[in-house]
Amino acid sequence: MTIGLIGKKIGMSQIFDKDGILVPVTLVEAGPCPVLQKKDKDKNGYSALQLGFDKKPDRKLKRPEAGLFKKVNTSPLRIIREFRVEDASHFEIGQLLAVDIFQEGERVDVTGITKGRGFTGVVKRHHTSRGPETHGSKYHRRVGSMSASSDPSRVFKGKPMPGQLGNQRCTMSNLKVIGLQKEKNLLLIKGSIPGANNGYVMIRKKWNNKVKK
Repeated sequence: MTIGLIGKKIGMSQIFDKDGILVPVTLVEAGPCPVLQKKDKDKNGYSALQLGFDKKPDRKLKRPEAGLFKKVNTSPLRIIREFRVEDASHFEIGQLLAVDIFQEGERVDVTGITKGRGFTGVVKRHHTSRGPETHGSKYHRRVGSMSASSDPSRVFKGKPMPGQLGNQRCTMSNLKVIGLQKEKNLLLIKGSIPGANNGYVMIRKKWNNKVKK
């Protein structure tokens, strides 16, 4: 239940920190995100802020969306997300939240959609062991034993099976903010984050965050 920003993953790079150590970083274009709507506990049952990000052409707008943006007096935005907060009364409708809400050295949680890998087998999807590689073997990358034949005569739920890999919502927690570039709205996060380049992500502040520089 902390404030954050909507962003777009630009890609990965590397920088040297103050100790001369090479650090891998992910560049994220974070905000600016206008506050489109406020929700409070008395009216909605919970406290949250609705933020928008990334301009959207007018020709792609639907009427309810056009009414929302006209009411807030902002340009049409492509992505709209909610952030749960303790008290939304500290923010104003139309207020712009920029990358400067974060500090260098603090920890954040990043949520995104992982890369889709398509239909895969159990070796790639669940990291199961493969069979012998000899030509006489008829078991190389198969699923293997499914269940007993007579009892229970069915496959138990949760059995690792082939299927869709990736393209799922994923959150990586406790990532460190290495640096900020306010003039370019860039956030430098240590390590990797979910999703492909140009994918949208949500960056949230950690609860009871302690900045360590």
